[in-house]
Amino acid sequence: MSNKLMVTEKLRSLNIPFEYHEHAPAMTMEDCLALPYAAPDVTFCKNILLCNRQQTAYYLYVTLPGKPFRTSAVSKLIGSSRLSFAPQESLRELLELESGSLSPLGLWFDREKRVQLVFDREVNREGRIAFHPCDNTATCIFDQETFWRQAVPALEHQVMWI
Repeated sequence: MSNKLMVTEKLRSLNIPFEYHEHAPAMTMEDCLALPYAAPDVTFCKNILLCNRQQTAYYLYVTLPGKPFRTSAVSKLIGSSRLSFAPQESLRELLELESGSLSPLGLWFDREKRVQLVFDREVNREGRIAFHPCDNTATCIFDQETFWRQAVPALEHQVMWI
């Protein structure tokens, strides 16, 4: 079963309402923001897998696409020294995902709870929020309140806000 199907079935089994859209692969934030349903009320997020130098601590950092990103600033805010982008093989090993498919919804595949979920406070806005269902050929759009009150707790990962 594909990750996309597993994620959407999980959302449905939990009765978490969402819109679902299939599309050509969206490899970049520009691709996502060019999708026909990328309306002003929909927050698309940049999802970044980070790790410490020893690759013993991993963080899924979710931020706004246009917000400048500096590992040193994020490292300081989360209290971990020398963060860097996690190697691509970590994405497969920890979350069973491929490049371009990273999403908070992928934390359902982190059975050992090795990845800390970190949200930039600015992603929690009015309107709706969008994420790939762990496959960049589809997008799930949630009402913000539904995402924060139903989807995030269902991920069963502690959340850090910065």
